[in-house]
Amino acid sequence: MGRDLTALFDPGSVAVVGASDDPAKYGHAVASQALRAPGRRPVHLVNRRGGTVLGRTAATSLAAIGEPVELVVISVPGAGFEAAVDDALACGARAIVGITAGFAEAGPEGLARQQAVAERVRAAGAVLVGPNCLGIADNTTELYLASDRFAPGGVALLSQSGNLALELQLRAAPHGLGFSRFVSLGNQADVTLVDLVEDCARHEATSAIAVYAEDFGDGRAFARAAAAAGKPVVLLTAGRGAASARSAQSHTGALTTSADVVAAACRDAGVELVHTPREMTVVLAALAAGPGTRANGRRTAVFTDGGGHGAIAADAAEDAGLDVPELGARAQERLRTVLWEQSAVGNPVDLAGMGEQNPLSYAGTVAELLAADEVDAVLMTGYFGGYAASDGGLGGGSTGGADGGPDGGSVLAQGEQRAARAIVRHLAAAPKPLVVQSMYPQSPSCRVLARAGVPVFAATEDAARALAAMTARGAAGAPGLPDLPAPAAPLRDTGYHGVRALLDSAGVPFPPAREITDEAGLLAAAEEFKGPYVLKALHVLHKSDAGGVALRLADREALLAAHRDMHARLGAPSYSVEAMADLTDGIELIVGVNRDPRFGPVALVGLGGVLTETLRDVAFALAPVPARRAGELLRGLRTAALLKGVRGRPAVDVAAAAAVIERVTTVAAAHPEIAELEVNPLLVRPDGALALDARAVLL
Repeated sequence: MGRDLTALFDPGSVAVVGASDDPAKYGHAVASQALRAPGRRPVHLVNRRGGTVLGRTAATSLAAIGEPVELVVISVPGAGFEAAVDDALACGARAIVGITAGFAEAGPEGLARQQAVAERVRAAGAVLVGPNCLGIADNTTELYLASDRFAPGGVALLSQSGNLALELQLRAAPHGLGFSRFVSLGNQADVTLVDLVEDCARHEATSAIAVYAEDFGDGRAFARAAAAAGKPVVLLTAGRGAASARSAQSHTGALTTSADVVAAACRDAGVELVHTPREMTVVLAALAAGPGTRANGRRTAVFTDGGGHGAIAADAAEDAGLDVPELGARAQERLRTVLWEQSAVGNPVDLAGMGEQNPLSYAGTVAELLAADEVDAVLMTGYFGGYAASDGGLGGGSTGGADGGPDGGSVLAQGEQRAARAIVRHLAAAPKPLVVQSMYPQSPSCRVLARAGVPVFAATEDAARALAAMTARGAAGAPGLPDLPAPAAPLRDTGYHGVRALLDSAGVPFPPAREITDEAGLLAAAEEFKGPYVLKALHVLHKSDAGGVALRLADREALLAAHRDMHARLGAPSYSVEAMADLTDGIELIVGVNRDPRFGPVALVGLGGVLTETLRDVAFALAPVPARRAGELLRGLRTAALLKGVRGRPAVDVAAAAAVIERVTTVAAAHPEIAELEVNPLLVRPDGALALDARAVLL
C-alpha cells in the first residue's frame, strides 16, 4: 500500500517555523499561503523573536504553541535546521516540510547531516519532504504551503524545480488544466519520488501525475510505481547527454546513454516521456480530453481544408509515431457522399474549399472518419475556427480560397459553430480520439470543441504529439516491467572462456572452442574439431580493431601461421581456437546488458559486428527481456527488413535470436556484480542463432 502520507497532505494542524513579515524571505511566502484557508485547520506562525507576523501573533517556538502540531514547515537558516526538526518531533509532528537548503547538494558534510536528520525523523514515525524544497500544496484539502498558487484541477505535479513548476502552471491555464497537488521534491532525504507517485496514484482527485525529476533515486522502483499507478504518468527529465557513456569499455556501454535508459524504462512502464515543459502540457491536455480519448491503434486520418496544412500534419503525425495509411475503397466511397468532386479522400482528406460553401461539411467528414473501422484517430487541421474568429476571415486583404481564408460574415460564422456542435455530437456517438489544430484556437467554434473535451492546439506538431499520447496508452499498451531473477553465484572468471561457460550453462549456443597458450595447444585444438578455424587473441579490448581476430583459416597450417603472426604483433597471453561458423545468409546482431546505477540492468539489442557503434541501430529495454519482447525490439530496428530477407536472401530465425536475447539478459540480471555483459556478434541464420563472441566487465 505504500507509506501513509495523510499527515503530509491533510494534517489536522500546521505550523510555519521561520514565518516572517519580510517579503524577501521564503517564510513570508509560505506563511502567506498557509493563511489562505484559516478555517480548515489551525495554522500557527513561529518566529523566534515573537511579536506579530502578517497581523497574527507569532509563537517564539513550537513548544510555546502549547498544543501538538501535525505538520511543520521549517524555513530557517541552515545552522538551526536540526534543532527545529527536533522541536517539531517533540511537539508531535507527523510530517515535516524542509525548505532549508545546504545539505546533500552542498557536499559530503551536508549529506551526512541530511542522513542523520532523516534517520531521526523515521525513528519517530514521521515523514520528511526535502530538505532544500519549495513546499507543497493540496487543493483538495486546502493545504497551501508553497510560494505560488496552483489552480485547482486533476494533475499532481511532483517537481525538482520551482521555476519549471511555475512555467507549467502558466502553460496549463490556456488548456483549462489545474492541479490537485504540488510537491517540491527537494533532496528526497526521506519521502521519495516513488512514495509520492504511489500516494498520488491512490488519490481519487488526481487524474494524472506530472513529474520533473533530475534524481530518480531507485529508478526501477519509480518505473514500477508508475506502471502500477492506474493513471497517466508524464515525465520530464534532464541530463540526457552522452557523457556517461564515454568511459564504457564494451560496445554496449558506449552505446547506452542516460537518455536511452530513461526512455527504455518509460516505454516499459507506460510512462509518457516528454522533453520540454511545452510538450508536457500538450500531453497532459491530451490525457485530460473527453469522449473517445484512447485509441485502439495508430491508424490516423488527417482531415484538412487546405493541402498545405494536410501535408504538414501528415508528416507531423508520422514523426510522432502515428500511421497515416491511404483509406480503403469503402471509406473513400462514403466520404464522396458528403464531399464534392474536387475533394481529396485518400488521406489526407481535403475539403478543397467546400468548407466555405458548406461549413457543415466539416462535421459530415468527421462523422464519416469516426465511423470508419480502418480509422483509429482523427487529426483535423487548418482554417476551422477562422470563420467565427472575428465573424469573418483573416481580414485585411484576404481573398478567399481553400488556403487563404474567405471574406465571410455571420452566415459562415454561424455555420461553423453549428458544425462544431455537430462534431461534438458525432464524437459522442462514435468515440475516438480527435485532436484539432487551428489557426484560430481561441475562436468561438474551437472553444465549443474544447469545452466538449476535444484538445485544440495552434501548432501542428503539438496536435500530432497530443494524438500520439492519446493513442499510445490505448494501442498495444506498455510492454511491462520484468521481474529481476534471484541473484546467482558471483562470476569469478571474467576471461573470455569463463564468460562463454557462464552463458553456455544458460543455454546460449557457441561454436566449439579451446583456449590455448602455445603452439602445442593450438595443434591439439585443431585435432578436436574440423576447420575452417577462427583465431582470437584474448585479454585484448575490441579484438577486431586491434587485429586480434583471424577468420576463415582453412587448415592447421593456416591456423599456425596466423598464430605466429598475431603473437608477434600482440603478444597476448592466450588465444582461442574456434570452429568457423557458417556465415551464409547470416545477420550479425548484438545483445548486451549495462547495469545502470538507478534503473539496474538495461538491455541493448541491435545490428552487431564491427560496425555496431557506427550504425547505432539499437533498441533498449529493462532486463531481463522476455523472448516475445526481444522479438518486438528486433522487428522495430531500422534495418529490420534485413531479418525478413532482402534481394533474394532468406529470412533469418528471429525466434531463435529472441530466445538467446532472453537467456543473455536473464544471466546479466541475475549477476549484480556484472557492470556490462555482451554477445557481439550474435549470428542469426535461417536455421538458428549462434553466439560468436562474448565479454563481461565487473563493477
